[in-house]
Formats: sequence, structure tokens, C-alpha cells
Amino acid sequence: MGDHKDDHKEQPLRVGAAVRRRRRALDLTLAVVAERSGLSVPFLSQVENDRARPSRTSLEKVADALRTTAVELLAAADPACSVDVVRAETAEPEGAPRVRSLVRGHHQMHASEFIGDHDAGREFQYRNDQLMYVADGAVEIEAEGRAYRLGRGDTLYLTGGVRHRWRATVPDTRLIVVAVAEHIEAVRDRSR
Repeated sequence: MGDHKDDHKEQPLRVGAAVRRRRRALDLTLAVVAERSGLSVPFLSQVENDRARPSRTSLEKVADALRTTAVELLAAADPACSVDVVRAETAEPEGAPRVRSLVRGHHQMHASEFIGDHDAGREFQYRNDQLMYVADGAVEIEAEGRAYRLGRGDTLYLTGGVRHRWRATVPDTRLIVVAVAEHIEAVRDRSR
């Protein structure tokens, strides 16, 4: 067992406090969030108190209800470090779609690695610019009415506000998404 004593804390993220802070900032009750997300009030209460760990899908639903993203909630859950190592995951369960954050803490930048497929019907729209890089496999990205096919090593840059969706077209595809964090006002006046 490689024991990385110097690594940032290894325990799972406690996303509850971040969910509660976001909900209170928007002045919403648990009942409103439950109605918007389709999740139950008791479950949401357990999530906020870190007695239940939401699945990625549940966290997406909560994030949608709170008008944010799962990535933002996960980032806000973890204290930021000036130097941090995120180790590659050793266990590789076959075929299961996974996403992991490559940047921990509330920083100016987020990066996530998507492995396998995910909900291709889901449309994304980020406030700030982002870069998509295919580390392995192939993806098809639909943005502003055009389809782009990307293979290993290809990148696609999207300016903030561009609606897009994507799907993996090859099994075990690995997609890296790097974006300027939502809390950073990086949106420039694009009306010109």
C-alpha cells in the first residue's frame, strides 16, 4: 500500500455543508429543493447533515435545483490547497461511467475526468469558458447546432454560455473537462 502521508485528506468529500450553504444563500427551504429535484425532504436533510452520500445523479438533481453544478458543490465542499496532488484511481471497475474532480477545493479553475459514457441527453451550459480534451477514446460534441467528432488527443474550446451536449462513441473513453469556476467573473462583454 503506497501511503501518501503528504497528500490532501483522503476521506470522502463532505458535500452536505456546501449544499446547505448554497440553499440558504438562495433562501430556499428543503421542501422547495425537494420539489425541484424530485428527491425527498428526509433524504435531502440527511445529505445536508452528511448522513447520506448522494449518488452522482442525485447530486446533479440537487445542483440543478440549486441552480449550480455538481462540480461546483463538490469544489465548495473541500477546502482549497495551494499545492495539491490528486492521485489516479487505482481500482478500475470496468464499464461503469465515472466522473472525478481533478482539482479539489474552491479554486478559480475546475477540471473533471469523465470515464465511459454519461447521460448524453443532458445539455450543459457553463457561465465561463471551458476546454474539453479527449485523453482516450472518442466523443461526439454537439454545440450551437453543429456536431464535432473528437478523437484521442483532440481538444474543443467553448466560450462561456455556449449550450452543448456530448456522448462517448467508444467504450472506456476518457474526457477531461477544464473550466473557469462559476464563482469567477470571467464573462467578458461579448455583445460587440
